[in-house]
Amino acid sequence: MLAAETAAQELRRAQTREEVAPRQGGEPIMAIVSIKSQRVTLYDADGWILRAPVSTGTTEYETPAGVFAIVQKKKDHRSNMYDDAWMPHMQRITWNGIALHGGPLPGHAASHGCVRLPFGFAERLFDRTRIGMRVIIAPYDTTPVPFSHPALLVPNAEALAAARVRAEPLAREAAEAARADDEAKRAATIAAREAAALTASLRKLELSKKRADAEFEAAEKAPIGARVDQTRLQAEGLKRRAAELGKQFDAMSAEARQRLDASNSAKDTAEAAEIKKADTGRAADQANLSLEPVSIYISRATQKLYVRRATRKPVRDGGEVFDASIEVPVKIRNPGKPIGTHVFTAMAREGAGLRWSAVTIDGGDDAGSALDRITIPQEVLDRVAPTALPRSSIIVSDEPLSAETNYRTEFVAVLSNHPQGGFVTRDRSGDILSADDNVSGEAGYEPMSGIRGISD
Repeated sequence: MLAAETAAQELRRAQTREEVAPRQGGEPIMAIVSIKSQRVTLYDADGWILRAPVSTGTTEYETPAGVFAIVQKKKDHRSNMYDDAWMPHMQRITWNGIALHGGPLPGHAASHGCVRLPFGFAERLFDRTRIGMRVIIAPYDTTPVPFSHPALLVPNAEALAAARVRAEPLAREAAEAARADDEAKRAATIAAREAAALTASLRKLELSKKRADAEFEAAEKAPIGARVDQTRLQAEGLKRRAAELGKQFDAMSAEARQRLDASNSAKDTAEAAEIKKADTGRAADQANLSLEPVSIYISRATQKLYVRRATRKPVRDGGEVFDASIEVPVKIRNPGKPIGTHVFTAMAREGAGLRWSAVTIDGGDDAGSALDRITIPQEVLDRVAPTALPRSSIIVSDEPLSAETNYRTEFVAVLSNHPQGGFVTRDRSGDILSADDNVSGEAGYEPMSGIRGISD
């Protein structure tokens, strides 16, 4: 009994202090927050590397349990909802305001939905993470376990090598097409401006010519008796002026036609350059996507499979655009039976394949049985498996994607059978982005809706 109490006390002490693994840690691949233990653990390819106490959402403001990823990072952030509260080293996981950030830890759940980290720990962690890093918020304690299954993605070495070879020249071609597009647009603008200026001058000259013709015609119609020498000389001058203006008008008309033709040609060139820029940009984007980890979400609720990849293209008001070009129906055996929520992550390369882990955060089937029930469409495997990289993941869940999943997120999935007060009380930031939505990946893309402030 004494030994058990001692062990329990030691566990409680461990949960209230920061820990660093007794080895050199690599780049974090995932963070797992345990609501029950009020603790976060960071993992690299070889196991845990950092642990620290946290403070999650209090009653009625509970931090949602589920699967997330970092979508924005900001060193100095203040709440726009709660008295301008300081939330340093903020790492956002939903656009409606849930984040990891530095904050006071009273030893129990105390936030309005965010995950508070020790101030120093939040600062040290900030520079070690990247946009897209997996964040799992679990109701209970859970850890990644080594896992293998025939349904997991298996890369192809030749396809990976070909993807790298293809990406570089396509990127150069896209950059050159973008430069040519800029030059063509500038040339078209200049040509249009010159044509417009000449057309305006031509109109003025035409009016002058009409006035001169009218004045000459009036002089010609004067009574014979009134035509003294001075009047005759004036009429001859008007005739010469009208003739000269006629010549100028004809010459300027010819030049205007040439300038207009040049402007139209420059416009056509600019339109062609813009099309080429778009085509080469898409080709380069697709090539670059194959060099990014792929994430797959399989929902029993919707009977669909979704694919996301980071584009590394920034959005003007924060975050990055995620590609969402694949969304297909998926077959799940016994679709009325709960399957649980499981996160399978490619931790590192292993021989010609990948070494995987599994994290289960909600009941139903065990991880292996969950994958046994799923048939991933072959066309999806053909598109994403050959170039699968470490950090790629497959998420299987009973849950549909949250409405917080949009063009600036990987996936947001919230467990509906656990309290979500700190999540559902916030305004939505955007709709689910489907594969049919046409989202530009250009920097400066205007968002569908505004970012919600972090409220702690």
